[in-house]
Formats: sequence, structure tokens, C-alpha cells
Amino acid sequence: MCGRFALATDKKILEMLYDLELRIELDQRYNIAPSQEVLALRQSQENGEKEPVYLKWGFVPFWANDPAMGNRMINARAETAPEKPSFRSAFKKRRLLIPVSGFYEWKQEKEGKQPYFICHKEGQPFSLAGLWERWDKGDQPLETCTILTTEPNELVAPLHNRMPVIIPRNSYASWIDLETEKSILVEMLKPYPPEEFTAYPVSRKVNSPGNDGPELIKPL
Repeated sequence: MCGRFALATDKKILEMLYDLELRIELDQRYNIAPSQEVLALRQSQENGEKEPVYLKWGFVPFWANDPAMGNRMINARAETAPEKPSFRSAFKKRRLLIPVSGFYEWKQEKEGKQPYFICHKEGQPFSLAGLWERWDKGDQPLETCTILTTEPNELVAPLHNRMPVIIPRNSYASWIDLETEKSILVEMLKPYPPEEFTAYPVSRKVNSPGNDGPELIKPL
């Protein structure tokens, strides 16, 4: 699964990565957790242009009676999301990219679960595949998202049996384009090659969502 990640980078770097102007606030965050607001990039349903937005992490299907359902839907399995009733419509019409500096996974060791930070070797931000939904049964509309996961690559496998789907930079436009054929989308839902990435142990302070700061991604 993917239950925690970081986004700590310069706004100009993200603007170059996505080829757009980010007219929104961007805080340096090192411990983004479920139920929090996350930055995402999607295709606007109004004009078809790329649109940066903040969405609540925890997918609430449009048909759900209780938004608390999102607490159990922070991830969606890439193998079943295209057809699963909870995610089928979103996979077809509401895909997005979630920029990250890296994500955390926990490895069971003798002393307990040890958190590891997985990031690009050169410190570059990258993008996770996600889906979003709009829930209109409350007093105010609620827009939420989930992160797609797949089998782990050779780097992540020793840490966890799942990893988030990472979209290659040359596929960003195709992933969020509502006209992209399903077969092309499904081809993207596979483990990302490990050569560009590294994983290292970090402080257990990341276990608490209340902790934040650059010390959380400092190698032990």
C-alpha cells in the first residue's frame, strides 16, 4: 500500500515538470497522511486544460451514504480498479497525478517496523497515479482521491508487497487525458523500474502524522 509520502520541492520545479503555472500555495511537507489535503494534477472537466487542485486523501464514491467510507479507500489496486464498481467510473473519467518527493514503506524487523523512504536517486519529484471523485450528499461538495498500487519492484519488494503506481514523465499527458484508450492506461499500471530510485531507513518519528520536517527523510 501507500500510506504516507512527502512533497518538499520548489514550486518552479513542479511548474517545469507539469508545464503549467501553479497558482496555489505549496508548503514543504514531509509526512502527508490519509485524510489530509494532497496536491494533484488533473484535466479540467470544464475546459480540458491541466488543473492543479487540493483533494482530500481517502476516496469517497459518489454513491456512498457516509463520507467516512473514504478512510478505508486511500489506495486502489491497479489490477482491479478499472472494473471494480467503487473505482470504475473514476478510472474512466477522473484520473490524476499526485506529485511526490518520495513515499514511505515499513519493513518488519526484530526491533519492530522500520520506516524506509523511497525516492529518486537525484532527488527529483515524480508522480503517482491516482483517481478522484466528487461527493455531493453533504452540506458541501467533497472532492477526494486515492492512490493506485501495484506489485512491488525489486527495490520495494523487501519492504512491502505493494507499491504505488509511478507514471513515467512522458506519459503524464496520456494518463490524465480523458480520451486515452483503456488499453494504453492499463499498460501504465505496472511496477516502475527500480534503477532510478533508492530506499533507505529513516526515523520512526514519521510514524506519527503529527510530526513533520526535513529530519523525517534524513537517512539513519
